Amino acid sequence: MRESMTRDELRQCDGRDGRRACFAVNGKVYDVSDSPLWANGDHRGAHQAGSDLTEELRSAPHVRSVIERFPVIGELETTNAPRGSSGRWIVLAGGILAAGVVILLLLK
Repeated sequence: MRESMTRDELRQCDGRDGRRACFAVNGKVYDVSDSPLWANGDHRGAHQAGSDLTEELRSAPHVRSVIERFPVIGELETTNAPRGSSGRWIVLAGGILAAGVVILLLLK
């Protein structure tokens, strides 16, 4: 089952107290709950479940072949905006602000 997951939801998938262990790489969320190498959400002291590991794993040479062994359970949302909302209001507010600045400059 594929789902969209916020960063806050990903942080809850830390592998502790019976929660599933997941991490994200390049926008995909992987479930590593069944891997003994991720016991309690910790991967050999190097990586912690519940994290976006994209930057940490960018230079690792075998990342793709290793992580693709695990099931993808969803995609990481790029913001923590509530589901169903969009950033359109930010664009609209920016446009209004820019128009106001232009008008003020023209009135001087």
